[in-house]
Amino acid sequence: MIKAGDIMIERQIRNFDLKQIADSGQCFRWRQIVADAEMVIYRIPAFGTYIDVMQQGDKFTFACTEVQWENIWQDYFDMLTDYNAIEQVILDSDDVHLQEAFRAGNGVRILKQDIWEIIITFMISQNNNIKRIGNSVDALCRCCGRKFKTAGDFGLPVEEMYAFPKPGEVHEDVFEDSSMGFGYRAPYLREMYAYTAANPQWIVELAHMSYDQAYKELISHKGIGPKVANCICLFGLHHVDAFPIDTHVKQLLDKYYADGFDFDRYAGFAGIIQQYLFYYELLDSDK
Repeated sequence: MIKAGDIMIERQIRNFDLKQIADSGQCFRWRQIVADAEMVIYRIPAFGTYIDVMQQGDKFTFACTEVQWENIWQDYFDMLTDYNAIEQVILDSDDVHLQEAFRAGNGVRILKQDIWEIIITFMISQNNNIKRIGNSVDALCRCCGRKFKTAGDFGLPVEEMYAFPKPGEVHEDVFEDSSMGFGYRAPYLREMYAYTAANPQWIVELAHMSYDQAYKELISHKGIGPKVANCICLFGLHHVDAFPIDTHVKQLLDKYYADGFDFDRYAGFAGIIQQYLFYYELLDSDK
């Protein structure tokens, strides 16, 4: 399937699974291109570009150069965080439920995604389901995002893709278009786009804030409540102590941690623990 002349790099990586990440609720534009008994290929747009990734067990082939890997994708996939050390903390604990959750979703990682994209997509995510969120995000990108073409990596057909639209790239009329599926969120999204276009340094300032500072700043904006603010902190700002609590997480905390969750034990990576628990809860709800 790989054509001669394609630029690829290969890595063997533990605790990393493309499908688990795609299904974990933290990204809405990943797309599975190929899947069979031996391997999967995902097409992953980010930062105005994309990468195709093939997974065969714990062996991965990334359609990029070493420079692109080091400058973009290594950080995006959170390769510099020691997930093996986190695994050991979990296995050494007496938390049976967390150990079960880890075994079911040990390939989940906290992606280091584009902050602006995370702000908008998680504002869209409020009181929404994953399919509708994905449809709205895709519609926004197709309507307003910069268009580019794929390179035909892994011998796949060339296709058009769309970058996530930045502040200043979306006309306010888009938020009046009911076909986008924004619903009651439309005025909040319009206001966020207008605010950030008028304050271009705001995203940079947000990126340099502490978790507490960023959280307080985010909830000061209409359309961003505590859960969404924590999701932005975790998935966009990579504050891995952020612990978003939605209906699923509240239910699992009440069910398995009635005496209280031990945040101190997992200080410094509680958000990663949350993702293991959340992903396991999603699997359980699908049964």
